[in-house]
Parts: sequence; C-alpha cells; structure tokens
Amino acid sequence: MIRWLLIIFLALLLINGLHAWLERIGLGRLPGDLRFRLFGREFFLPVASTVVLSLIAALVARFVKL
Repeated sequence: MIRWLLIIFLALLLINGLHAWLERIGLGRLPGDLRFRLFGREFFLPVASTVVLSLIAALVARFVKL
C-alpha cells in the first residue's frame, strides 16, 4: 500500500513539474479540461489530459511487461 502511495505521489510531482512543457504540446488545453475562476482564484481540472496520459501510461506498461 505504501509503495502505491509513493508511486502516485512521484507521478503527480513529475506531472506538476512538466506542466508547462505539457501545455506547450497541447495537453492541458483539450476540450475536456476545465478552467474556471471562483472567488478570485483560478481552478484547473485536467480531465481529458488525465485520460490521455493514463492511456499512454497503460500502453507503455503493456510494452514494458513483454
């Protein structure tokens, strides 16, 4: 259980660090990504980008498993 929490934490840290680069190639601006302002703060929910990155990670995991 601790191993999975560590992996998820590291993945989120990596994605957060690469956020600017990922936006430059188009992730973060897909039609399913939500940006809205509420009480003077901007919130960002990257739903579509998360699905795309999950599919890429699943494909990589499948080929590495071979």
